[in-house]
Amino acid sequence: MWEGQTVALAGAAASGRRAAAWVRALPAPPLPAPVGDWLAGALPAAVETAMSGLDPQECDHMAPAGRVVDGTGGVDAGTISILAAVPVVLAEAGWLAPDQQARLLAVTSAVTGVVRLIAQDPGTAILHGLLTRLCAVLDHAAHPEGVAWAPAGTDGSGVAQKFEHRF
Repeated sequence: MWEGQTVALAGAAASGRRAAAWVRALPAPPLPAPVGDWLAGALPAAVETAMSGLDPQECDHMAPAGRVVDGTGGVDAGTISILAAVPVVLAEAGWLAPDQQARLLAVTSAVTGVVRLIAQDPGTAILHGLLTRLCAVLDHAAHPEGVAWAPAGTDGSGVAQKFEHRF
């Protein structure tokens, strides 16, 4: 366990919950459509699941026989598949403004980036603030009114101790 891990993972889960709430609050299509249901249900659930399920113990490693095993960062392939579908699905979400579509791309890109960071090098992601920075990107993308974000409570190690949001 790395210094600041518990706080960093709790902050990531909170960012995921905020981003999922923003996705759920997007306007519904003018007529019922499968993509509208997906955007209101499966996608925000995947964002929240990924960000709350991060597990640094599920990182890349060597199997006993010397075979490289790709880590999952604690997030299953089904969740990643939902996040990866966003660029294709957005073409069918014509009722959303381009800004909303760009923010959805940024949200899912930040979430998949966080998962890869934790899977590939959790120590660096946590100790050097990379996880915290991607959570700031996630928060910014999910707050179109322009969230002011700043890490607060650092103890001099460069590890953010809590998130501070000002709206």
